[in-house]
Amino acid sequence: MFELPEIMVLAGQMNGTLKGKVISKGSLGNSAHKWVWYNRSHEEFEKLTGGKSIGEAYPRGRWLCIPLEPGFVLVLGEFGGKALYHASGSKPPKKYHLLINFEDGSFFTLMTQMWGAIELYAQGEELQRNYIKDMRTTPTDAAFTLDYFNALIDELVEGQKRSAKSLLTQDQIIPGLGNAIAQDILFRARIHPRRAISELTKDERESLYRAITDTVSEIRERGGRYDEYDLFGNLGGYIRLMDKNASGKPCPECGTTIEKIQYLGGSCYLCPTCQVL
Repeated sequence: MFELPEIMVLAGQMNGTLKGKVISKGSLGNSAHKWVWYNRSHEEFEKLTGGKSIGEAYPRGRWLCIPLEPGFVLVLGEFGGKALYHASGSKPPKKYHLLINFEDGSFFTLMTQMWGAIELYAQGEELQRNYIKDMRTTPTDAAFTLDYFNALIDELVEGQKRSAKSLLTQDQIIPGLGNAIAQDILFRARIHPRRAISELTKDERESLYRAITDTVSEIRERGGRYDEYDLFGNLGGYIRLMDKNASGKPCPECGTTIEKIQYLGGSCYLCPTCQVL
């Protein structure tokens, strides 16, 4: 699944490649998938997108917003798979969940994995969409400062008990992050996934903050993670430190064997020496 760094990579590539292109025909999927969510019928989507031009795409956490000018915004949310640009003369894929043809003969396709939202809104209405509405500050926003991060933790410790992994992956407290990125963030900060955020010291809070911003920035700079595709079908260059490939191997810092645990509905990979509970 795409997380914030990959969404930012896609947005940047779209703005360099798709921006200004005029849509000749927009088509929703020809491959049934019960976990892909549409808010328009096929006929309505085709009618509303024809003749529109691509505006400047922008990320909203794990949601990608693409203005279709004038008057509409295409929202791709919580999705993974392949979102690809195809040059004029290319052969369309047999199956897709979204196909947008442009007047110059090029086209864009999306084939999701697992699940995802493909929705079209009148401009402004996308801001009322669940998960986008009232979204908190993301790690790439200028407002995501250390002071903001400390205030966020202070707010959370007054409510239900939360762990470090819960802070990073649940309820979009920090929008754009997911389980994959969280593993490396926690390792870099030397914090165990089960560690209660109420117990974090001042130095640990700062280490966690720096790990969040540095990890997101590095993944973006490297074009995404090694197992996610960009707009041109290229895999990203960021190799995760803590994932299934690291399990059972020596920690890159201390040499202790990396462990795999199950926690909060997913796998966690950690060094029991560097990340003491």
